Amino acid sequence: MKKTINRRTALRNMLIIAGGTLVLPACFRQSGKASIDLANLSISEADEALLAELTETLIPATDTPGSEELLLHLFVLKMVDDCHSPEDQQAFAKGLSAFANWSSAELGVPFGDADGDSRAELLGKISENDDEDLKQFFSITKRRSIQGYMNSQYVMTNLVKYELVPGRYNGYAVAT
Repeated sequence: MKKTINRRTALRNMLIIAGGTLVLPACFRQSGKASIDLANLSISEADEALLAELTETLIPATDTPGSEELLLHLFVLKMVDDCHSPEDQQAFAKGLSAFANWSSAELGVPFGDADGDSRAELLGKISENDDEDLKQFFSITKRRSIQGYMNSQYVMTNLVKYELVPGRYNGYAVAT
């Protein structure tokens, strides 16, 4: 007995198989590793979550998207991994762990569990700290967070009004 396959059935089965192969790697994600591949930094999942909370404290969501929606912590990690010197990368990693310990000691709870006002107050005290790695970590994180926000798709399309050079023609302007 010869059985023929309907073309629609065959295409549906192929799409189900293709979709399954795309979703399957996400199911086997190793816990404890960062969500992006980094060549020079070794960041754990907990460190990434702490960095996400820190950048969200720096650039919170208001009527515009905040750091969490724009994934600025991933931008910070990628920029440090790709664009900074090995010494800066080492200081960033040391500063991240120092920040986790220092913030827990100062707040009494982990940084992510504290409320927004106490987090902002804590960030104001970083300049008083003696740990240079912590200061350098915060400086890099703050600079790269602002850079990532200002270069985000949301800001570049909704907030910045860009005019191509030479700009619009103004007939009232008098050349001198």
